Amino acid sequence: MKKLLIIILTGSLIYLSGCKLGPAYQKTNFDLADQYRYDSATSDTVLNLRWWEIFNDPVLDTLVHTALRQNKDVLIAAARINAAKATVGYNKADQFPTVNVAAGAARGNFAGTKLATTNNSFYAYPELFWEVDFWGKYRSATDASRAQLAASQYGMRTIQISLISMVVNTYFELLEYKSKLEISHNTLLSRKAGLKILEDRYKYGTVAEIDLNQSQVQWALAAAAVPTYERSIALTESTLNILLGNLPESIKTGTDLMHQPTPPDIPVGLPSQLIERRPDIKEAEENYKAANEQIGVAIAMRLPSISLTGLLGLASDDLSTLTSNGLAWSAGASLLGPVFQFGKNKRRVDIATYEAQQALLSYENTVLQAFKEVEDALVTIETIKRELTALQVRYHAAMNAENLSWQRYDKGVTSYLEVIDSQTQSFQAQLDYSQARQDLLSAYAQLYKALGGGWLSSEEEKEYQSPPVK
Repeated sequence: MKKLLIIILTGSLIYLSGCKLGPAYQKTNFDLADQYRYDSATSDTVLNLRWWEIFNDPVLDTLVHTALRQNKDVLIAAARINAAKATVGYNKADQFPTVNVAAGAARGNFAGTKLATTNNSFYAYPELFWEVDFWGKYRSATDASRAQLAASQYGMRTIQISLISMVVNTYFELLEYKSKLEISHNTLLSRKAGLKILEDRYKYGTVAEIDLNQSQVQWALAAAAVPTYERSIALTESTLNILLGNLPESIKTGTDLMHQPTPPDIPVGLPSQLIERRPDIKEAEENYKAANEQIGVAIAMRLPSISLTGLLGLASDDLSTLTSNGLAWSAGASLLGPVFQFGKNKRRVDIATYEAQQALLSYENTVLQAFKEVEDALVTIETIKRELTALQVRYHAAMNAENLSWQRYDKGVTSYLEVIDSQTQSFQAQLDYSQARQDLLSAYAQLYKALGGGWLSSEEEKEYQSPPVK
């Protein structure tokens, strides 16, 4: 037993005095602007905010929470985190001694050659094996797995933020199609009433057949739009149900599109805050850390490994003497290292180095993409607001022009061609205004996603203020 203790103490001293190879991680510095080009605010109003609640739609709130609880991608990400946690423990175990137990019994008259007598053989012993982590191979592997764990945690947050944005966008699309269906229904009723008037007048010969045909065309356009938007509603509901983790079914909606509140301000922060808040950026950074640690593992594999072994047990040729005089022990150390493998170990280091370079470039590209997404969302909101103002003027003017043109035609002041043109413009103006309303709301959802989203609970807000558990 003393021999085993000596082995453990010796290995501990070697382990503590050992080094850790590979390049040290260095955080990338980015030259950031003071503000975004389309930044209309200087303070951050989105951090720690469940941003979808600003629309004050209980149905939307329920859908978001259902998706976060049931969406399959989120559940897969949660399982991935658990696997990463297990990997940390798995790699960390390599830093410590391995203790095995061996026992056996044999009977026979052969030991290389045939013996004159039959012998019994019994043995039982614990065996210790320890590859001392002198070069930091296992410590680097453990640190790499910790970084991968952190990356998986940030990856799950990225999935959650993307999921929330997709649910909100799809919900607004559903509201848009329902709005367009209502517009189409109302237009169809109006066209049907106008067609009935022209049919009666045509019977009495007071209008030309071409006027009747043009009215029939207008009715058919509105009639065809109804099933088109009914189909769009059904398909959008199916998409939304998949996000919720449900089978396709009808989805109840809350506040209609035209009464959905528009966020009063653009909730943005300084560019430097984006790097600290976007989980996909943090995920890419942790992946780079993990790849950087793998260089140390590869370097350590080029160097000799120091292994300590020992056993303490009982061995006897006869069961009756097993406990009396069968005590056996053994202790030893070995040094094993590569000599010549045609450059295989050097190439392993090269592979790890290039993979770390890839991870670094991926990290930098993620940052660039993040700033692009914020800029795109900001300019989209800014321009759609101006577009929506113009479309609102067009909407009211076209509706009024349709009424006036019908009155003028009814009094014989103008031809039915003017009515057709006014009806066409009115119908399209209503559809375009509805589309622009949805585009604006979806643009806000994209902005919140680009900024790193809102946080889901007070517990997660606290978790974000400190690094993920490693």
